[in-house]
Amino acid sequence: MYRKLILPYLFLILIFSCQEENSEAPNIQLTKATAGQIMLAQDFSQNTGIAVDESISLTFSVAIEPSNIEDLIILKEKKSGQLVNFNVNFLAQNREIILRPIGLLKQGTAYSLAVKEGSLGKNGAYFSGYKVEFTTLSAAIKVLNFEIDGAEWVGNRRWVGASLDFSLTMTFSQGIDLTSDQVKLTENGNPLLVKVEAGDSEKTWTIKSTGLLNDFKKHTLSIVSDPNSSVSEELDDFTVEFFTGKSELNKFPFLTDAALLTLVQEQTFKYFWDFAHPSSGLVRERNTSGDLVTTGGTGFGMMAIIVGIERGFISRSEGVERWAKVVEFLSKADRFHGVWPHWLNGNTGKVIPFSPKDDGGDLVETALLIQGLLTVKEYLDPSNVTENEIIEDINVLWEEVEWDWYTRGGQNKLFWHWSPNNEWDMNLPVSGYNEALIVYVLAASSPTHPIAAEVYHKGWARDGGIMNGNSYFGMELPLGVAMGGPLFYAHYSFLGLDPRNLKDQYANYWTQNVNHSLIHQVYSEQNSLGYVGYGPVMWGLTASDNQEGYSAHSPTNDKGVISPTAALSSMPYTPEASMDALELYYYGLGDRLWGEYGFYDALNITEDWISDSYLAIDQGPIVIMIENHRTGLLWEHFMQNQQVQAGLDKLGFSY
Repeated sequence: MYRKLILPYLFLILIFSCQEENSEAPNIQLTKATAGQIMLAQDFSQNTGIAVDESISLTFSVAIEPSNIEDLIILKEKKSGQLVNFNVNFLAQNREIILRPIGLLKQGTAYSLAVKEGSLGKNGAYFSGYKVEFTTLSAAIKVLNFEIDGAEWVGNRRWVGASLDFSLTMTFSQGIDLTSDQVKLTENGNPLLVKVEAGDSEKTWTIKSTGLLNDFKKHTLSIVSDPNSSVSEELDDFTVEFFTGKSELNKFPFLTDAALLTLVQEQTFKYFWDFAHPSSGLVRERNTSGDLVTTGGTGFGMMAIIVGIERGFISRSEGVERWAKVVEFLSKADRFHGVWPHWLNGNTGKVIPFSPKDDGGDLVETALLIQGLLTVKEYLDPSNVTENEIIEDINVLWEEVEWDWYTRGGQNKLFWHWSPNNEWDMNLPVSGYNEALIVYVLAASSPTHPIAAEVYHKGWARDGGIMNGNSYFGMELPLGVAMGGPLFYAHYSFLGLDPRNLKDQYANYWTQNVNHSLIHQVYSEQNSLGYVGYGPVMWGLTASDNQEGYSAHSPTNDKGVISPTAALSSMPYTPEASMDALELYYYGLGDRLWGEYGFYDALNITEDWISDSYLAIDQGPIVIMIENHRTGLLWEHFMQNQQVQAGLDKLGFSY
């Protein structure tokens, strides 16, 4: 006889309950009951984990009459009462009955199996009846899909941009009674409170935070099985990591664009003014450098003082006094054929080796310093006695730089380093395209130790080898490596050298710098590596600190690090995109990115890292290039130097 078929579902519990015995002693005993290999116990709570495809075996003390048995056995779901159809087979000379449910039992479902009292044996042998309860094994409940409000899956790597008013809606493979105790939400390991809300069915649930999450932070949400559930609900482990997006609340009061630009310039200028070395006035390499000062960074600082005077951060007399101090120190500091080293001791003026063999002249750092000195020279008033003395001292320093010595015996290229201890062991030619265009321009412009034009064309331009001509994201890049390299290539040489109309046979340098900057912006917007925060308003990769040390970051050397100087120093090239970045850094991230000397050097939101450092070579371009964007001030003064103009003419530039 077949009863209605019921398909199965959750965990197995088999339980026996002995009904009241008949007043007469039974003459048939149930000696064993099993489901598969599991012995069914009288303690129902032990009868769990029964597979949904197992048969049930009942063994009696005597042979059972087959014709009577199907009417006396009932198998049904405990909760719904729905009957389960089964087939019956007899073994062991009819002493063992095998019940085989037709189809699978339901997973995680409680069943009862009853054998009624009555005559089961031959010759009317009597059985007093038994009841067994068991629960089938649950299939693990899986999360089929989920959606985090505001977040998107970027770079096939991670969820970013989640709303601070956190909400996650998920669908399970089957109904579940989810509680907040099963949900764990943390921010960098710190637990947060959540609430859960049922959806249209028991399969759909929404998890919400009880308060706003912190912006630009990594969070982890996990769901576990409920250990107190009376129903066997086993969940597959579920964990998702996500990062929150930007807060809608500004970290600082809103300013006009002009006021914000001035504030950034003034705060950043303090690094060069307040933090300059007290003995020499030169600029420290970074905010932890003590007596170690940098020559290239000092060139940036000399130019920043012009901005400080024009913007009213300091008086002209204060600026002139500082320039006089710096120039006097430089005249007495270590030089190597007129070329300063990368690092000096700010007290003694003695070289501090940049590396074991880099203990002499550094031509690139010297060029960055001379760029600053010549800009100051053009700014100063020769009719003023004090200022004219500084002009004359700068002329001496400028004329003493032996650019031609650094051709290493008359080769058609310049070399970066020379020292009396190691001579040319560093063996690093200054070749394009990178940040060092200014080296060749100044070397060609020198009134005392110039190089020939051929040195530029063969040594720097490599007879056209610096040319690129490929397009990236639809923008042609005239020069350099794929996607342009780090953005400081577009900044250091162009703090004084005006790129707006600068052209030679190899490139239009305005096009080069504009497109280089835009390529970086679009690269960050597309964010193929899925870094947190990257986008149209958080962009720009350049040389800076990172969570592991220091690196020249670029689209081909991307470690997830954004450096504020990159976008901000490209302000002349990408004014709207750079202003958008500035507003994000200040209003959106200013509570952690803005400090005593302006914006900290770099951040990596993916790694929850923000530097606490300032670097002269990153802070300087911010002050200078924002000013060039606003007024062209530094470009104007550097480019009016007649010797520089003659050098550009020699090399075939139009400007």
